[in-house]
Amino acid sequence: MLIYIGADHRGFKLKESLKNFLKSQEYEAVDIGNDKYDENDDYPDFAALVSRQVSQDLINRRGILICGSGAGVDIVANKFKGIRSVLAINAEQAQKSRSDDDTNILSLAADFISEEEAIKILDVWLKTPFSGEENYKRRIAKINKIEND
Repeated sequence: MLIYIGADHRGFKLKESLKNFLKSQEYEAVDIGNDKYDENDDYPDFAALVSRQVSQDLINRRGILICGSGAGVDIVANKFKGIRSVLAINAEQAQKSRSDDDTNILSLAADFISEEEAIKILDVWLKTPFSGEENYKRRIAKINKIEND
């Protein structure tokens, strides 16, 4: 699985920590940016880059997005066809988002969670498979229909 990660200035420090975690767990991660701290950068730019990459291969790619509140990057990600992004606030929610909703982008709020909690959320999110239960497949199909109409 290929993981794309991106963050604005408010998420930059957390992004760098999560990249180290991904490397330590032997995940293949691509940093979409920003590659340096820039207080004038804008989260939509990085959210769009990550989302575009993930949407090109929904089976083999996932994304991680980080901004101050997490809401901005989550909103942008969910504008892309096939993207199901979750703004996770704890590991249990991240797990449910994967098992029930087959989320493919994880959005995080750098201003509201610790590095330790973010790593826990990310670890659970990456390790949790989609359950494949019929009721969840049916709901995702309804989402896809809405998206295509």
